[in-house]
Order: sequence, then structure tokens, then C-alpha cells
Amino acid sequence: MFTNKNTYKPFVTVDCVVFGLDKSEEIRVLLIKRAYPPFKDSWALPGGFVIENETLEEAARRELHEETGVRDLFIEQLYTFGKLNRDPRGHVISVAYYALVNLDKHPPSASTDASEAKWYKLSEIPELAFDHLKILETATNRLNSKVRYQPVGFELLPEKFTLSELQNLYETILGKPLNRRNFRSKFLKMGILEQLERQKDVAHRPANLYKFNKEKYEELTSNGFEFAISVPKHKK
Repeated sequence: MFTNKNTYKPFVTVDCVVFGLDKSEEIRVLLIKRAYPPFKDSWALPGGFVIENETLEEAARRELHEETGVRDLFIEQLYTFGKLNRDPRGHVISVAYYALVNLDKHPPSASTDASEAKWYKLSEIPELAFDHLKILETATNRLNSKVRYQPVGFELLPEKFTLSELQNLYETILGKPLNRRNFRSKFLKMGILEQLERQKDVAHRPANLYKFNKEKYEELTSNGFEFAISVPKHKK
């Protein structure tokens, strides 16, 4: 076994990109305003140092809850960022995570080393501390890819939703219009949506409400089912 008492050990942090969908069906990202240097009063992604006897995911969930009050959410490891000059405090390696939440269920509340926590529109992101813009861009690209082959988009929707809301979600994430008939037919044929009651107290014609049947999806997946959403290519 290789041992060296003088082995250099860089610091390890976690950073979290949390996506939410607002009532105008626009993607938002949860940011915190740093209360301490470096980058005091700058906006950043929630995160912090990994402490002793803590896994990376435990650290990500802890920091997210401590700084924003958000907890109990889907979270997945994204990428590792380790450029030597990414943090003025020294050699700091960051393991980034991304999360998807129903924004209404997760109102942020700043705490610990965050003076403020706020949902920002993805189209209106302020200047970010460290290399957090790069982390955000990486997470956005991952989300764009992930929704095509896994049903993670349902994490952003309310428990009950219409097919129009589902399609608007995909069009927002993918940044492309989707054929209404093909999109609806595709999802209904999958068998992973459970039809519920119709909408009530709406000004327009009530639409059917649906919910994602996770148990059915897992059953189908165990039998070889593959979730896939095709995206039309731009015509030249």
C-alpha cells in the first residue's frame, strides 16, 4: 500500500443546482447571497465544505437545508469541478449535484452563511461567485438531456397536472416546440400516466388531470421498457 505522510490533500466541497418550475411555467434556479468572504454579498449556488464522516450526498443535502431550508428532494450527482484557480481560498475541488423540485412546495429561507435565498429565472441569472455559472450551465445541459430518457421532469410538476402543462414543461426545458398530437399520444401509450378527474373552477373548458404512476414505470422498466422522448431537428 502506498503511504506518504506528506501527501497533499485538497479541500472538498459540494455545490447544488436546484431547478424549479414557477406558475408561469418558466424554469427557475435556487441561489443564495453569500454572507461571508470570499465573494461576500455575491450570488452563488448553495453549497459548502464536506465535513468528517459525511458522504458527498449527505453533505449536499445538509448544506442545501442549512442555507436555504429546502429538503426532501430528488438529487443526483452531476460533475466534479477541480480547476486550480476556481476558489481564492486554495485548491478546492467541488462535487456538484443537481435537483428538481416543485417550486411551490419548497419556499426558500436563508440561514447559516447565506444572507438571502431566492428563486431566479433561468433567463435572468445574475453574476455568480466562483465558477458557479459553469456549474449551472453543465446542470442545464444535463437536465436538457436527462428529460429525454428518464421521467425526471415530473419532479417539477404538481402531483396533478394536465397534458398541456406536461408539454409546456418539456418545451421549456428543451427550448423547442413539440407536436401536440404526437407528444400526447407518446405519453398516453407509455402507460405511465394515471388519468384522474377533470379540472374544476377554470375559465376555459376543463381538461383531464393526470399523475405520474411511479410504480407502473418501475414495473415496466424491469420488463425492458425504455423511456424516450424524441426532439424534432431544426429544418435547414
